[in-house]
Amino acid sequence: MKNMKINYAAILLIAVLLFVGCSKDFLKSYDKRIVGTWEITDVKNAGLFGSSSSLTFTSGTFTFLEDGSLEYTNSANDIYEGTWNIIKKTAEDNTVQSLQITAVNFTSQEVLSAYYDDVSFLGTDHFTASTQTTFTTYVTHFRR
Repeated sequence: MKNMKINYAAILLIAVLLFVGCSKDFLKSYDKRIVGTWEITDVKNAGLFGSSSSLTFTSGTFTFLEDGSLEYTNSANDIYEGTWNIIKKTAEDNTVQSLQITAVNFTSQEVLSAYYDDVSFLGTDHFTASTQTTFTTYVTHFRR
């Protein structure tokens, strides 16, 4: 009986140490988790027809700031400044986080905008953002 108590105590101690040592990022709101610098690493499409070339953002780096502002640098190193907003939607038993991005290149006056229907964090250093057209869903992968 004494050995069983020691085993339970050891297992409990290991579990507590693992929990304390792991990232608590999943406990943060999406508004807090997205803050930082993210690179688009991949864009995948599922469905009929469609090409990712029709999307506004297919490459580049975003820096999302806490105040809702952002900086976007495309693959040609053009810099855009703008805003971002995460919108939480609840319908029936389903909660979805959507992401709205608007960025302006003040040199060329080009305005870029995108609305992602669903954002999902797959870890501290990876999230996906999905957008849909009539026949295709595009999933953009962002990594730190």
